[in-house]
Amino acid sequence: MMTIVRYAAAIVVLFFARNASSAGDVQRGAKVFQACAACHSLEPGRHLTGPSLAGLWGRKAGTEPAFHRYSDALERSGIVWGEATLDKWLANPEATVPGNLMLFQGMREVQPRADLVAFLRAVSEGKGPAAPKAPAIPDLKTAPLDFIVATIRRCGDTYFVTNGSKKTLPFWEFNLRFKTDSGPSGPATGRPVLVGQGMQGDRAQIVFSNPGEISGFIKEGC
Repeated sequence: MMTIVRYAAAIVVLFFARNASSAGDVQRGAKVFQACAACHSLEPGRHLTGPSLAGLWGRKAGTEPAFHRYSDALERSGIVWGEATLDKWLANPEATVPGNLMLFQGMREVQPRADLVAFLRAVSEGKGPAAPKAPAIPDLKTAPLDFIVATIRRCGDTYFVTNGSKKTLPFWEFNLRFKTDSGPSGPATGRPVLVGQGMQGDRAQIVFSNPGEISGFIKEGC
């Protein structure tokens, strides 16, 4: 009988130990979230590659009104974000919602997942620690004159970009990207900004305030 009692007691201890280890810790979760901050902010209305996660708890997936890049699969999923659904999603997004657009392989480790879920709940309920800030985006409205684009001339497969200091740089057309940023840190209307791309000096991107400016800036001529 004593052996059975000891065995039962050991089972109880093991059960509670496992549950204690898998219970989410908000402070640890805040550190885990730092890996998510490149794509998701916790500021209401501030969307990055992915939607803001502010007020996530209890919200139906794919319904943040100002975010327009949800996959059809996620919008049709019917998922409501809570402890179980977030844990499953974070473990394997593709298996949870096949065809979703989040390029994330999943978190296989149980404890960091539980910590992150606890943190997201606490933030949604206004009880969490100070949320990590999303990466700062350069304010292109204050770009130096050397990076303000004055004119763009296309000759064959080459773009000649002249900046505000009247210096002209040639780019192979495949190495020059045209982008837009209509947000508060985007360039002023009529003042697109030349931004480097990666470590290779022969590649760059020009950021416009809106798509309608692009064709008006490019002039053909050799």
